[in-house]
Amino acid sequence: MSDLSSFLSDFTMVLCVAAVTTILFHKLRQPVVLGYLLAGLILGPHVSIPLFAHEDTVKTLAELGVILVMFSIGLKFSIRRLVRVLPSAGLTSLIEISVMMWLGYNAGHFMGWTHLESIFAGAIVAFSSTMISSKALADHVTDEKLSRMVYSVLVVQDLVAVLLVAILTPLAAGAGLSMTGLMITSGSLFGFLAVLFGVGYLVIPFVIKRVVILKSSETLLVTTIGLCFAMALLAQKGGYSVALGAFMAGMLVAESNATPIIEKMIQPLKDIFAAVFFVAVGMLVNPSVLWVHWAAVLLLTLVVLIGQTVSVTIGSFLSGRSIQASLQVGLCLAQVGEFSYIIAQVGVAQGHVGGHIYDVAVAVSVATAFTTPWLIRISGPIARVVDNSLPKPIQTLAALYGSWLEEIRHGGSEETLWSKSRRQVGFLTLDTFSLIAIVITTAASIDKWVPEFQTIFYFNTLGWRILLITVGFTLSVPFLTGILRCAKNIANLIASSALPPVAEGALDLGLAPRNALSLTLHLGILFAVGFPLMALTQPFLPFGYSPIFFAVILAILGVIFWKNAVSLHEHVQAGAQMVTQAIAQKEPEKREEVLEQVNTMIPGMGAPASIPVSGDSTAVGKTLGELNFRSAGANVIAIMRDQERFLMPSTKEIIREGDTLVLVGTHLAIRQARELLEKS
Repeated sequence: MSDLSSFLSDFTMVLCVAAVTTILFHKLRQPVVLGYLLAGLILGPHVSIPLFAHEDTVKTLAELGVILVMFSIGLKFSIRRLVRVLPSAGLTSLIEISVMMWLGYNAGHFMGWTHLESIFAGAIVAFSSTMISSKALADHVTDEKLSRMVYSVLVVQDLVAVLLVAILTPLAAGAGLSMTGLMITSGSLFGFLAVLFGVGYLVIPFVIKRVVILKSSETLLVTTIGLCFAMALLAQKGGYSVALGAFMAGMLVAESNATPIIEKMIQPLKDIFAAVFFVAVGMLVNPSVLWVHWAAVLLLTLVVLIGQTVSVTIGSFLSGRSIQASLQVGLCLAQVGEFSYIIAQVGVAQGHVGGHIYDVAVAVSVATAFTTPWLIRISGPIARVVDNSLPKPIQTLAALYGSWLEEIRHGGSEETLWSKSRRQVGFLTLDTFSLIAIVITTAASIDKWVPEFQTIFYFNTLGWRILLITVGFTLSVPFLTGILRCAKNIANLIASSALPPVAEGALDLGLAPRNALSLTLHLGILFAVGFPLMALTQPFLPFGYSPIFFAVILAILGVIFWKNAVSLHEHVQAGAQMVTQAIAQKEPEKREEVLEQVNTMIPGMGAPASIPVSGDSTAVGKTLGELNFRSAGANVIAIMRDQERFLMPSTKEIIREGDTLVLVGTHLAIRQARELLEKS
């Protein structure tokens, strides 16, 4: 009876204090998540306020919140949708996780932490918070497309986080890490997921469909929640995160096509326990830690805010999204959360990582939880300002890049491309792993064999180190060259598929866009390979070597990239001149035919379209910046007004009645722009 009384007391205290703080923050027009965190700070053991809730009870309730939130996110992803977004989300997550682990390791090393503590620092800052992001998105974002993009990246991150926890556990215990152990851990994870998914796919959609027929909301709710917790329990018994099992349950329930009904039913339950989760996070905050380790908290917070935003933006753009959409996704994911606590606990529990790591992880999580709602709220305006501030050549390339990738995806050439590039991809993979092996082997040889060689050959330590490094570097050069060559070959194959070259000796009007696409893809492949390579080899290299090496390569490629972007901009400007001349000579009903002919003569212009602006259009009187076509991936290359033609207009240009806008971009972007211009 006393246990029940204690539970009721804790639950009542949490909800009542949370209610007061959230009402206060609502009145102040601030995110309610911050109210939950403040409630946790008040109820926690680190603040001298005569209110207290048992941390274990609140943590248990918070775990229920994680399960329900992950289940609701899974409901948004049918299997087909997950497969569709996996390539782009996978590329974004690969770049983001690699960059953050690299930055986190270097930040830990800079602060004087041990080698192992620096590795854990990298892992702590590498994963965004599903709970914080989902709550902030629900409160401040109505764009379903943006939410899906964010959730797809979070799903991939959670899968990688589960694998990383399994890898770091023996490493923290001092057992070391082997390639065999990594393969076994990865294989067991994916094998478990395959079995869980296979059995669940046969059972869960069938059961939900039969329950829906009964037309009893109560029965449907109980059945759905029961299946959710059953999958979470199975995942826990398998040694994995309950969040992973709950997400899979939601994804399988979505196959029953009953998502709208179920989402509406579980929403109140999810909100209650999600609130408890944030209260539990607030209870972990120890203000004294902020005073003692304020420098570490501040540095890692900046690493998360800047690193997450930039790396996610780069990965998202390379996967085919517009710059504005990519930057919004990056701002939405600029925080760390629940997996950071788990990773920190793994290190501290084994005794090889200082307890301050966990306190710093919690403090960084709370700090970024405070900033996330504001970043999400202002992500749209920030993205527009940044996008409009970019040089014109970069804006032009960004707008056309999405249309080139669309041409590849919908042109039916993906299978042919894979058959052509499969050999190069194989060589690229082999060269990358060989280079990693050489770096790690060389570093291990220096530590192990230099003392042995000294006793045998009486040669000084510095001499042996220089000799081994020289040998390692010499062996690395062919593989490094192979990576650069394979990346270039793959990029050229893809670019030639989107913009086929002409016969030898003929005038190649598609040369500029083809070169721009090839170089962009070349950079993307190098990012996708280079960042993981740096993250894996940095712990074995002297501090500062890989950042310098990367900066040199990036500077060289950046100069080449800029020259190609300028060339593309001139190409599009010439195309805009030709388009406006052709349109001016034809009747309105024949303009689409003219545009198709121009696109054939000047390839690489995306899907050009001319859209007249009527007098009752809501676009009249607004600037191009206010209309914000670029957020969807469209770019206005010309405005025709009476006898005047404005080529490559600025965002300050005002739309007038009777204007004809010429746009390029993806088919979806052009359609959305047409709907906006024709709206009255």
